[in-house]
Amino acid sequence: MTKILAITNQKGGVGKTTTGVNLAASLAATKQRVLLVDLDPQGNATMGSGIDKRSLQVTVYHLLLGEAEIGNVRVRSTSGNYDVLPANRELAGAEIELVEIEHRETRLKVALAAVADDYDFILIDCPPALNLLTVNGLCAAHAVLIPMQCEYYALEGLSDLVQTIKKVRTHLNPQLEIEGLLRTMFDPRNTLAQQVSAQLQQHFGDKLYRTVIPRNVRLAEAPSHGLPALGLDQSSKGAQAYLALAGEMLNRAVAL
Repeated sequence: MTKILAITNQKGGVGKTTTGVNLAASLAATKQRVLLVDLDPQGNATMGSGIDKRSLQVTVYHLLLGEAEIGNVRVRSTSGNYDVLPANRELAGAEIELVEIEHRETRLKVALAAVADDYDFILIDCPPALNLLTVNGLCAAHAVLIPMQCEYYALEGLSDLVQTIKKVRTHLNPQLEIEGLLRTMFDPRNTLAQQVSAQLQQHFGDKLYRTVIPRNVRLAEAPSHGLPALGLDQSSKGAQAYLALAGEMLNRAVAL
């Protein structure tokens, strides 16, 4: 069965897009069929997958507004070996235009249903805000993957996000659950990071992935090449960490 995961956190700069691109590539490297959905008007997941967002004729914007079929929007990331529903700045306009459309919260869910059987994993890169785009991602998903840095403000934001997930579950998507919390940009030499990590372990237990994503130069450099870290330097700590995360996710799925 297809697993649809929304990668989200209302706090920006925590590694959502880095996780989307590199997890997609790592799952693809393990022979999984993967679709990455870029729901952020910045289009960073699109560019990081080696797709020029400026040259696109149709994007996820046209899909959400019913102006294009998903088969015409979907493109292949040759650098990551997965499919992408790309985005660019046009998507910012969807926030306003969707307000007037019927069933506006479930537009993405309906669109993905047409191709869900083509994939083992669908990863949705959500914008760093609770808006109609993020709500579409949460309504389409089976579960939420939350990347977060181990710092004080991240804990504050996490509390808000958990409440948001509960509201979406109550009103729009009863099956939505937290798949896991992923520690990103982790520096083991930082005492605060260790303390926050321990608190996450205490409060979330098995929901906290054992895999930890370290601060890594290759992860930061890869998007400028239009590559996942795996395509830039497979032996880098960042690439190896996302491969480990993919393995952990697959093992969890088997265990269930």
